[in-house]
Amino acid sequence: MRKHIILLFFFMAGLIVSGINPRNIFHWIGEALPAIIGAVILIRTYNKFSFSMFTYIFILFSCYLLFLGAHYTFSRVPYFDWPGSLFGYNRNNFDKFGHFFQGVIPVLISRELFIRKEIVKGKGLVSFLAFCVAMTTAAVYELIEYIACSIADKNPVTFLGTQGYVWDSQSDMLFALIGALFAIWILKYPHDRSMSRVKIPPYRKDGQKQC
Repeated sequence: MRKHIILLFFFMAGLIVSGINPRNIFHWIGEALPAIIGAVILIRTYNKFSFSMFTYIFILFSCYLLFLGAHYTFSRVPYFDWPGSLFGYNRNNFDKFGHFFQGVIPVLISRELFIRKEIVKGKGLVSFLAFCVAMTTAAVYELIEYIACSIADKNPVTFLGTQGYVWDSQSDMLFALIGALFAIWILKYPHDRSMSRVKIPPYRKDGQKQC
């Protein structure tokens, strides 16, 4: 519980610092809102199901990426111009880094729910369904961004961070795909170890705690 409170403190600190003199206040609200909604959901469901520290730390790191993008706008985050220059084009690639973790986080969350609540049996099926959850999340996020931008009548170059790249949405989902595979193939081992150390046992289907 103490460790979780510390993580919540760092979340609130990151949110507050991000909201100090952002480049565009409406952009900040739009980009920080998913992190805020996610935090509220995790807090409201904490007594019923608490995730492993491994998952919580990755969620916090992903929120910090959202806070950075919200503060500067995703196409203007400092120090992320160099990856594009290596391949001969001028583009800030912070958004691709963020979408990579957009694939990682849904895999970690869904794996933990599937395994600890015994929703899915079989390692292969768990990995496949977690991958499907990640790709569905990435696709829905792109649609939500487009709809929000259209309703607000905002410049998509600024809000969506396309930077003139016609395949931006598709490449965003590609990086989410790579992140999902990274979580399934590489992170599953430390993730499993972290889940094995969770002191609060998962709930059975009948709603009672396991002994």
